[in-house]
Amino acid sequence: MIELAKAHRIVVKVGSALLVGADGMPDSAWLAAFSRDVARLRARGQQVLVVSSGAVALGRLRLGLGKRALTLPEKQAAAAAGQSALMRAWEVALEPHGAGVAQVLLTRDDTETRRRWLNARATVDTLLNLGVVPVINENDTVVTEEIRYGDNDRLAARVAQMIGADSLILLSDIDGLYTADPRTNPDALHIPQIDQLTPEIEAMAGGANVGAGVGTGGMATKILAARIAQQAGCATIITLGRRPSPLGALEAGETATVITPALSAKAAYKAWIAGSLDPAGHVVVDPGAAQALLTGKSLLSAGVLTVGGRFGKGDAVTVLDQTGREIARGLARYDSGDAERICGLKSGAIEAVLGFTEGPMIHADDLAMAAN
Repeated sequence: MIELAKAHRIVVKVGSALLVGADGMPDSAWLAAFSRDVARLRARGQQVLVVSSGAVALGRLRLGLGKRALTLPEKQAAAAAGQSALMRAWEVALEPHGAGVAQVLLTRDDTETRRRWLNARATVDTLLNLGVVPVINENDTVVTEEIRYGDNDRLAARVAQMIGADSLILLSDIDGLYTADPRTNPDALHIPQIDQLTPEIEAMAGGANVGAGVGTGGMATKILAARIAQQAGCATIITLGRRPSPLGALEAGETATVITPALSAKAAYKAWIAGSLDPAGHVVVDPGAAQALLTGKSLLSAGVLTVGGRFGKGDAVTVLDQTGREIARGLARYDSGDAERICGLKSGAIEAVLGFTEGPMIHADDLAMAAN
């Protein structure tokens, strides 16, 4: 049995084939059953975020574009026309359970450019903490083929990474990864758990299972998504979506493939900050601030003595003590110019100087202590 109840934050990816019926309209029966699943998870204190395809499929019907292949401008027009219908379908499904819904449209830049990533994370964090179900989709109306994700599996993995999710559930048209395609090979064996995403596993997804999955993705994109999630400390679960209450079925022991994380989400994020980013600048802190950081506190502007280098919001900076020793590394919440202006100021005085406040200089969640 999948122990989904232990996850605090859960991202579920729902594809077009699950959400949109053969008539081009939302599948209200499936949405109602899935929403009961979401309500059950929320009732036990879990936060659920949905990454949902379906805007283009619903927009086709509204614009009378039929089932033919669409040009990029037609896809973008269909996405624009269908996104409101998609959100309406989610509102109708979740409102009976007292769950508010919020639309969040993202592009690849929003999940890969650190400044925009921080802004997007803050928005989604706030929505989740307010008890809302964010419904995320790629912003197909503005992206081009060169800068789009192209499938929501990888977008879902980036979102899971961004918000520190514990579990990423990819609802598919097949109940996990097999050694061969089970629809054509009766000897195919199901793989219930994967601890390491080896070349052999990737070859299975790209070869024997290449037809698995619906929409623009497939099993190969799901394994790529799982790699992103695994490195972020998030477990990935691939399971069959085309059944009533797929999350309930998952918890009841229905077949799935679980790709386990190597680290916790928090540990993976801290490791990424500590070892994967080139610092763009530094801040020097007083002894009181240095001691506070050791106890897990955020870096407040009051404890910053000087700022060095030129950096933007979201860039990595090193935190130095007065001897020049690196004691931590983190993501700045202010650019270097603003950081210089608020050095030594108490938190309550920041807005009067800058006209806004982003809170601490570096939040504890975005701070990794040096291994000294």
